[in-house]
Amino acid sequence: MKKLFFLLLLFYQGYSQSYTIKGSLVDTTNAPLEFATIFLLNPSDSTMLTFGRTDAAGQFEFKGVKKGDVVLQATFIGFLPYKETIPFDPNKLTVDLGALKLKPIDKELYEVVIKTAKAPMSFKGDTVEYDASKFKVPPGSTVEDLLRRLPGFQVDSDGNIKAQGENITKVMVGGKRFFGSDPKAATKNLPSEAISKVQVYNDTSEQSKLTGVADGQTEKTLNLELKDEYKKGAFGKLTAGVGTEDRLMAKGNYNRFDDKNQFSIIGFGNNINQSGLSSNDYQDFKGSQSYNWGDNVDFGFSTGDMIIFMEGGGGEGLGVPQSWGPDRGQSKNFAGGINYNYDTKKDKISSNYFYNKSEQQLKQERFRNIFLPTTQYNVSSQEFYKNAIGNHRMSVRYERELDSLRTLIAYANGRLADRDNISDVKQQYFNLQNERFRDQNPYSTSLGKTSALESSVLFRNKFKKVGRSFLWSGTYKLDYNDNEALQQSAFQQYVVGGENFPILDSNSVRLNQLSLGLTKSTILKSSLLYNEPISKTVTWDIFANISKNWQSTDRNIYSPPLQNIANRNEDLSVFFDNELDLQRVGSSIKYTNKGTFAMFGLAVQNLSLNGEVLSAEGGKLHTRIGKNFFKLLPTASFRYSISNNSRFHLGANVKQSAPTLAQLMPFIDNSNPMFISTGNPDLKPSTTREITANYTYFNDISFFSLFAFGSYRNYRDRIVYNREVREDLVTYSSTSNIKNGGDNYNFHLGLNFPIKKTKLMADLSLYGNAGKSPLYINEVLNTNQFTSVGISTGLNFTPAPWMAWFVGYNTSHSKTNYSIFKQQNQKYYAQSFNSDLSFQLPNKYFITSLFNYTFQKNERINLEQHLPILGFSAYKIFGKKNQHEIRLTAHDVFNRNLGVSQSASANEVSYTNTSMLSRYYMLSYSFNIRGMKTQIKRNRWED
Repeated sequence: MKKLFFLLLLFYQGYSQSYTIKGSLVDTTNAPLEFATIFLLNPSDSTMLTFGRTDAAGQFEFKGVKKGDVVLQATFIGFLPYKETIPFDPNKLTVDLGALKLKPIDKELYEVVIKTAKAPMSFKGDTVEYDASKFKVPPGSTVEDLLRRLPGFQVDSDGNIKAQGENITKVMVGGKRFFGSDPKAATKNLPSEAISKVQVYNDTSEQSKLTGVADGQTEKTLNLELKDEYKKGAFGKLTAGVGTEDRLMAKGNYNRFDDKNQFSIIGFGNNINQSGLSSNDYQDFKGSQSYNWGDNVDFGFSTGDMIIFMEGGGGEGLGVPQSWGPDRGQSKNFAGGINYNYDTKKDKISSNYFYNKSEQQLKQERFRNIFLPTTQYNVSSQEFYKNAIGNHRMSVRYERELDSLRTLIAYANGRLADRDNISDVKQQYFNLQNERFRDQNPYSTSLGKTSALESSVLFRNKFKKVGRSFLWSGTYKLDYNDNEALQQSAFQQYVVGGENFPILDSNSVRLNQLSLGLTKSTILKSSLLYNEPISKTVTWDIFANISKNWQSTDRNIYSPPLQNIANRNEDLSVFFDNELDLQRVGSSIKYTNKGTFAMFGLAVQNLSLNGEVLSAEGGKLHTRIGKNFFKLLPTASFRYSISNNSRFHLGANVKQSAPTLAQLMPFIDNSNPMFISTGNPDLKPSTTREITANYTYFNDISFFSLFAFGSYRNYRDRIVYNREVREDLVTYSSTSNIKNGGDNYNFHLGLNFPIKKTKLMADLSLYGNAGKSPLYINEVLNTNQFTSVGISTGLNFTPAPWMAWFVGYNTSHSKTNYSIFKQQNQKYYAQSFNSDLSFQLPNKYFITSLFNYTFQKNERINLEQHLPILGFSAYKIFGKKNQHEIRLTAHDVFNRNLGVSQSASANEVSYTNTSMLSRYYMLSYSFNIRGMKTQIKRNRWED
């Protein structure tokens, strides 16, 4: 921290030794030019020092200009750019340029002039465009490094991007999709050297693009324009490294672009826990689906869940814990992908294939404090997990403009995966006297295969009447999941002086069984949407959604674990055959006029579930499920654009969520014999009522941004997992509806502002959430009340092209109160500090360092953890074209890396210590296929 204050002090002193430049802009008739853009540039390399805009009188003023010559450049649409070198006069600390006259330009010469006098930034409506060459970064930098230096951008330590105070949700390259919708695929893999322009704008929703009718939905989009030489050639980077502790890594990317085609390859392999997976990839890693293209085939406003899935539930199985992630434990990772885009006026093709394989070992220690109405006990666990998964994913999207009024879109996403998991958990039970009264050793191995296919066709027909349109979509989806698991559990009970909770049935808690599960799902669905303009500002639409889902689950339990009829456990085995039908019809009225958007809609939804629970396929009928759910679903939305830079939104809706199959099916899941769960065929859908509001503001002169968000959710007929704990501590969990299911509040306030334009940016965030979550424990209603508030702040310090420093601090306070366990109320504190420093030394040497410090405290469970994590690297760029890089990296210098997490829910609290990748050193070499320009030439270090 002392170094931070010292550098900031130097920065302040440099700022105090400065002068002022002022003046005004007028046209040839001496009329003032309002909102013209003014830049101050470095005369040696034309990099931007600062910028501003003229006021209503055409006047501008720059204070705190560092002593030295500068270049002033002024731009205004329709006028010739003005450029003047201003020499520094130490005897004149205020330079008044007077009225600078701009001359109008002929349209024929406009493009020529723009190319020869490019400004660092330009503003076109809601689009902000940056000239990448005016923002210097070290050689070998990625697009992510470039974005950190652009005014109005924020990039956090995970690579998530904000622009103008809003999250970037889509990145385009040359206006085309790049590896689906994952922003990090482009920003982390493309070199900054390849970028000519960076554009930020509000893109409309896919449905709005199809219909031509505004729906009030926008997403902040980043478009990267390539330099001409990169549009017609190849570029990329290859890296390989070897380190201590047998650490190895290799990665590379290759790109070839032209006016119509984009071709990219990425790949990597390592044993340093770098999975390279985005959030979408990680969702697939855990077995869920991700849809890459964002084409909404369910027209109309959002109304809740349509599809029932087999997996899910609130029980404690023996599978991989939810806290497991790509950055924990020890892992080996291999992945590769190909992306190809083809784009003409008539045809657009986007496609990619991605394969990833991860093998991971996870060791962790877990402590659980479980409390009951009359007593409590503790469980200490030593847990080991070994998990491997291989994943093939392929996506293709084709768009054809049949004519000026009709468009056809077809896409398909496919996935094949295989997995192999081992779980070995050793648990020790302690009473209030800290006497060990029981041991349990749950152990399981499982093999599984998953395949999935989703394909859709969308057809749009516009009419000659502006705003009138018709849309149709059809979707086919197939899911197949085959799993085989060996489940075992051993027990040992001890006699102690205090409570020992003796087992009532020793056979029920000793487990040795084979579980075979096969789930199939086929979905056919279709949607229709018709838009009719009533006037220039009012549009009416009507939509319909129909869906039919055929699903079957075949679950067979064999004990002893030999697959024959004699060993089949009839009480636990089940076959479920189900058909889910959904019909929904709705309509809405939309009003759009001069930045104001208002919408009100109402849908009628009917959801029917018809199924049979059988002892086996074609066997004895256990239970018949016949459900029909009818619901009215209103929605309303209001958006007001106060200006191009300021927007307000208020929305309200009602959503209905159907129960999952696991929640419905009345069979016993004993995969953990200490926690036995069962479904409830009498469940009703849950209903969520939601109100949201947000406000965004961005000042394109000062680059001050503000984002405020708040939401409230109320749950009716919420599906919960009630618990009945026997006197031997065996817990039975069953699902039920609670009419008053609690509520939830969320808020977030974020500020981003420059302390010194282009040099020092600051951000400040306040956030919090609160709510209630009820469930029954031993038939007594317990309501968990939770609150959490926090504050985070950060500084982005880029005083020169040779240095960049990003520091951040976060503190949060959480509290959980239990209505029937008041003595177990929890308070949890967490703090973190992070620093990311990089700078260039003479002769193309570079040093970077990463430091993270975290502190966690919970007095109730005696948790107090301090974790300082330091990493650094030093590298050198060399070669005629700067194509070569040699790098030495140190990871976790203090050897303190440890994953610590805490949770409080239902009738227990827990904390977990997870082994992480610890200290190692690595030497790596990189080769840049095209080469890089040296960004620090002839300024700070060279003559």
